[in-house]
Amino acid sequence: MTRLIERIFTLGYLAVIALFLLAGVGLIGLAGAELWEGLAPSTSVDVRARFDSVLDAIGIMTIALVSIELAQTVFEEEVRREVKISGPTRVRRFLSRFMVVLVVALSIETLVAVFRLLHEAPEQLPYAAAIGGTAALLLVGWGTFLRLNRSVEELEPEAMAAAKDEDGEVEAEKDDAPAASKPRRKRTTRAPAAG
Repeated sequence: MTRLIERIFTLGYLAVIALFLLAGVGLIGLAGAELWEGLAPSTSVDVRARFDSVLDAIGIMTIALVSIELAQTVFEEEVRREVKISGPTRVRRFLSRFMVVLVVALSIETLVAVFRLLHEAPEQLPYAAAIGGTAALLLVGWGTFLRLNRSVEELEPEAMAAAKDEDGEVEAEKDDAPAASKPRRKRTTRAPAAG
């Protein structure tokens, strides 16, 4: 019964991954069309409209990046590793990957909003600043979580060791060769230059 439930969850995760990827690819296509509209030499559009199109493309690509990164995170953490989010190490790793994407996306959106609002509606710049402030608060909160979580991890060194072992296995699978069987590159040292 437990195996059946785990397979149902895996299928659910795969469906979510597929939808995130589909959304990301669709958004990349929209961003490409928006970028082409801004850069196409044959159209007679003023520079301001071109600039807006390029900013729109950047915003759309940011959301596409978030979508694709979330698909990759869910795949690696929930399907490939078969993670059972219970230990602090696993929770921290999963949340860290998600928070990196979120903070970077919010920061890029802040820049896009500032550039746009600076010319169109300067009175709305505080809203763009609020997005940037939110990104900063998320970064501070994430750092606090990591700091507090670190002491909990020290209570479970075997969980940390297991997570590192699992990371090594996943990396070996990525490279299609075990880490131990890879040929090592010889280190070369340079002689100090005379003079």
